Amino acid sequence: MTISTSNESAAAETLIRAPADAADAAIPRRPGGDPPRSPRASSSPAVAHAPDAAERTLAGRCVLLLVCLAVVLSTLAFGTVHAWSLAVFQAGAGLVVLLWALDAWGTRTLRVSKNILQLPLAGLFAVGLVQLLPLGGGGDAAGLSPARPLSLDPYATRTTLVQLGALAVYFAAALAFIDTPKRLRLVVRTLILFGSLLAVFGLLQYFLNPTQIYWLRQPQFALPFGPFINRHHFAAYMELTIGLPLGLLLAGAIKKELLLLYIFAVVLMAIALVATASRGGAVSLGAQLLFAVAVAALLRARASRAEGGRGEAEGGRAQSFLARAGLQLACAAALLAGVLIFGGEELIDRTVGTLSSENVTTGRAEFWRGTKEIIREHPLLGAGLGAFGVAYTRHDVSSGAARLEQAHNDYLQIFADAGIVGGLLGLVFVAALFGMAFARMGSRDKFRRGVALGALAGCFGTLVHSLFDFSLHLTANGLLFLLLAALATTAARVEEPDSGRRRSSSSRRRSSRSARGGQDEREGRAGEVTV
Repeated sequence: MTISTSNESAAAETLIRAPADAADAAIPRRPGGDPPRSPRASSSPAVAHAPDAAERTLAGRCVLLLVCLAVVLSTLAFGTVHAWSLAVFQAGAGLVVLLWALDAWGTRTLRVSKNILQLPLAGLFAVGLVQLLPLGGGGDAAGLSPARPLSLDPYATRTTLVQLGALAVYFAAALAFIDTPKRLRLVVRTLILFGSLLAVFGLLQYFLNPTQIYWLRQPQFALPFGPFINRHHFAAYMELTIGLPLGLLLAGAIKKELLLLYIFAVVLMAIALVATASRGGAVSLGAQLLFAVAVAALLRARASRAEGGRGEAEGGRAQSFLARAGLQLACAAALLAGVLIFGGEELIDRTVGTLSSENVTTGRAEFWRGTKEIIREHPLLGAGLGAFGVAYTRHDVSSGAARLEQAHNDYLQIFADAGIVGGLLGLVFVAALFGMAFARMGSRDKFRRGVALGALAGCFGTLVHSLFDFSLHLTANGLLFLLLAALATTAARVEEPDSGRRRSSSSRRRSSRSARGGQDEREGRAGEVTV
């Protein structure tokens, strides 16, 4: 059996094989450097190879299907916040693990991604395990009272660990099984289609029956939107989904006959977001649009510098790129103004009312003050994953009629829940996400470049929103965020192998880029470890 580990860089690629016998040593090699693959029935178990398309199993296809279904169903199930929906979500993660094992059994290859974004998640899981250890004191001299765990709410920490483990399984599965250009396109188009349909549903419900979800359930303490109990969570979900079509448009990866369709999807999602009247959502949308346009302009400028000095016709491309960037910025501003006019009357009223009030943070400043006190009391490992509600009670200056469960700032809350260690793990995740995504944007495959740009823009919008909300604590939003992170950073194997040749304008350049494309393809292959 082999372990197929997907590569994230050429330097990380290793190929470790068992000692070859004389027959294996005599196998001729192709010009690319790899030995020809023999039929599985006659292949030596000492020769490892990554499974090709012919070796893909039904179990492997079902893993990818379950990942997509988890995104859809977790959203439709009120965002997956109730015990029954959480149980189904976690059972789905268990089924993914089972199918993953069956795929490994059928192909004799265990697919594992070496994407470093998995390491901070594993580290955060380890922090939660340490918080459950009886290291918090509390034992008496006679030993009759057991020492308490570090977590102030061990039950909440255990349930949070189960949920974090389920999210990590879906994330790892996406990284391992989105391994071809076809699968990448399938997942991206599924997310765009679902996001568009969800925006339509949210707008229909908003205009016809805005107080009920599915025309059946009416929340008592929140204003719903679409399938979400809290309209701010729907706004954050639209921030995630709008990034993909926007990135593909800015990268020029959409065929002319489909341009209007993708533009309509972007406008539809933006209108649905603004219709929620979420001030944080509107601010995040504006930041997201500016980020995407600015990055697209930088990518074009970099491409122009790389192609400089190749003739007078090509030498003037920089001005063309800058003109396109200016046009895109103007289009983004017009889009933002249009959605504000179309669906932003309530949003404008809320914004004006907030600015004229004494407390522009609508109570969040008090939440953040209490959160800082929790961080001061538990600086290293925090009060416990999921234990914020219990920890905050000591610093709650309200009447106590309702318990605050979230800090309304994900950055402060991760330091409160997991301390400096957890906060640093979160910062490492974000830094690695941006670094790897920018590296993927250097691809010669326009679709791959657009997906990296759009997925990172979606994550950026949610990270801005997390400054004054807690949308990533919602299962549906957290899962989609991780899936976008996977799409933004997955290795070069999802690129079209002939993408370099398509951009050539002469036979010499076609030959040169074809050679580089072949090298990139070899670098993007899976490394194998024989076990």
